Amino acid sequence: MGFRPVTLTTPERFAEAAVLYRAVFGYQDPEYALNPRLLGALVSNGGSVVGVLDEDDRLVAFAYGFCGTDRRGFYHYSQSAVVAADHQGQGLGRLLKHTQREVALSHGLTRMRWTYDPFQIRNGHFNLDVLGARGRWYAPDMYGPGGDRVIVEWDLRQDPSEHEDVDLVLSEADWGVPGGAGDRPWLALPSDPAAVTADVAERVRQGFMDLLDKGLAAESCRLLPNGTAVYLFGAVDDV
Repeated sequence: MGFRPVTLTTPERFAEAAVLYRAVFGYQDPEYALNPRLLGALVSNGGSVVGVLDEDDRLVAFAYGFCGTDRRGFYHYSQSAVVAADHQGQGLGRLLKHTQREVALSHGLTRMRWTYDPFQIRNGHFNLDVLGARGRWYAPDMYGPGGDRVIVEWDLRQDPSEHEDVDLVLSEADWGVPGGAGDRPWLALPSDPAAVTADVAERVRQGFMDLLDKGLAAESCRLLPNGTAVYLFGAVDDV
């Protein structure tokens, strides 16, 4: 459909991105606004401010990020990515992330991180199975009570791995209770966020943290029958 990925560089595009950001998330409070001047500072200082334009040169998707660091070195942190409601499901999320990837690589960074809600199964599948990122850390209440997030890390030098078929029969009784054996455990949870109770959320939180503390990472997120989804975990070396 003529979509074109670009780096945003003008005040007009920064303002357009800020409007799209508010529209997609439904933010009305000025506290949650995105400052266009911040985007200008980021793009001028090694950050990523990227978008996707449609055939009419209209901004329909947008993402931004910046350089982060920890004891393992530098990485690119993707703070946010949004796609206009009438263009979702058209592959623009993948286009945004790969455009950010090119920016990060151009600055010598080989890892990217971002966060997502573990109960958003579609996001989990996209991050882990489609892009090939891995869920490395769990942040309880990152955005206040009930705002748990999985922190994923994406090795920008590697292509996604092929994952085996999942042959599991699980039900509501398995939600939040780690299963499996050896270095290939799994964690089941509701496939519909509306089915998440406080008890289930606490069990999933504890299950995630226990598995990650063992030096594992979430490698795949799959839908199963009976309203259930499952995360598959595998061992990592750089704990």
